[in-house]
Amino acid sequence: MKELVCIVCPKGCRLHVDEENGYQVTGNSCPRGAEYGHNEIKNPTRVLTSTVRLEGGMYRRCPVKTETAVPKGKLMEIMRELNGVCLHSPAAVGQVALENAAGTGVNVVVTKNL
Repeated sequence: MKELVCIVCPKGCRLHVDEENGYQVTGNSCPRGAEYGHNEIKNPTRVLTSTVRLEGGMYRRCPVKTETAVPKGKLMEIMRELNGVCLHSPAAVGQVALENAAGTGVNVVVTKNL
């Protein structure tokens, strides 16, 4: 049995996930906690936030994030890809900085107008 702390809401319920009984989740106070516990054990995902180089403007770095959550195991690969990205000013919110990050089908987009 795995123990987790739910991060879906500020309550921080202590979840217990029984891997031997179909990933049954206990300790949650809402259905979202049960879904989180199940997904966190079977296929953990995260939204990645970072920065990339920016040339031709007042700022040298530009904040970016993945459009949706990506598999946790792909985070370092995406970071290596982002290390080679260089945008040119002006950068706009929603502009794609990296397409199909690490083959996940998820784009990395700019999060601030610079």
